[in-house]
Amino acid sequence: MTTPAPKSAAGNLATFNILHGFPEALVRGMRSSFLVDADYHHLTQCETLDDVRLNLSETDYMEALEDMNTLIPTGLQKAAVEKLVTEVKYLRTQAIEPLSTFIDFITYEYMIENVMLLLKGTLSGRDINELIAQCHPLGMFKESTMRSIPTFESTPRGYQDLYQTVLVDTPVGPYFAQFLQESSDRSEVSNVLEEVEIEIIKSSLIKYWIEDFAQFVESLGGETAVIMGDLLKVRADTNAINITLNSFGTPLNEPAMRASDRKRLYPAVGHLYPAGTSMLADVGDEDELGRVLELFPMYSSIWNVHSAGSDGKSIDDAFYERDVQMLELAFEGQMHCAPFYAYVKLKEQEIRNLVWISECILQQQKEEIHKFVPVFSFNAPWRAGSNKHGRR
Repeated sequence: MTTPAPKSAAGNLATFNILHGFPEALVRGMRSSFLVDADYHHLTQCETLDDVRLNLSETDYMEALEDMNTLIPTGLQKAAVEKLVTEVKYLRTQAIEPLSTFIDFITYEYMIENVMLLLKGTLSGRDINELIAQCHPLGMFKESTMRSIPTFESTPRGYQDLYQTVLVDTPVGPYFAQFLQESSDRSEVSNVLEEVEIEIIKSSLIKYWIEDFAQFVESLGGETAVIMGDLLKVRADTNAINITLNSFGTPLNEPAMRASDRKRLYPAVGHLYPAGTSMLADVGDEDELGRVLELFPMYSSIWNVHSAGSDGKSIDDAFYERDVQMLELAFEGQMHCAPFYAYVKLKEQEIRNLVWISECILQQQKEEIHKFVPVFSFNAPWRAGSNKHGRR
């Protein structure tokens, strides 16, 4: 009798290490590359960007910056992002199914952002080279595909060709197809792209991506379904809250559009779904939004930060702090895929921190320099011992 091969179930504790043990070990080893509290302390004491470069030369960013003659915030960001992309691509080459598909799902978000950037730039007549330079490297298609977008005419036939050539033939094509299918009450694809604002289209596509990713994660089962599922639920809730908040003062907040167009942008997953999102569809101002979020303790504290405006924090700052805490905890479990997603998102936060610090130094705004969210910080308010041993 032949022994069957183990199933490629990312949530199966019995086979996870056999299938995905090496890439998981890699990503957990990469955790040691994050800047520590001492690094941030030294960076915030810098007086010039040359000092920043000198301090970073003793960190994991040494090789990424060694060919840079003059450090500027945009150059630092580009080098750090390219370093992250190299790491993610290496992890992808070491992965097999279903982990390889999981990592692909992470990149789909950047593909959506890139295509929307190209579409928006094309409609406004911006140069294609400038647009491609602004695209995120994790979401790049082959260059011929990206350069084909501005070649289409602004006619019904032109947009139909654009849809068939670019939107369908990309990994995120199904999300575009789903959006256009739901917008089929409009007679032509061109009408959809011209009449609906790009940000609304982007919100729809991100919604489909979150729902698809959540369904895939649920199918994996095990710890991946629990931990990554919760991260995606919180991501979906964040989108729903931001969509509602950003709609105030726009046509989306008109009573006729709240229950139709705006509600349709809310992901059908999350802690707020379905009761919370139904209530969000009815709110018309920030006071009403606050009353809805007060019913959900995990979001009431975040909203209080926004409404109080304490310490100059915005709701985005509160979301970043919450996200960092949850993403750090994703590394605490074993034998699941969430650390791969957490690593990418935490590195993005670290890059935001570096850009913020360098911008404050460049603009001589040192009083603002500490307004960032460190990653794996001993002094984080949610870490046990931070109050006992003080800051370091």
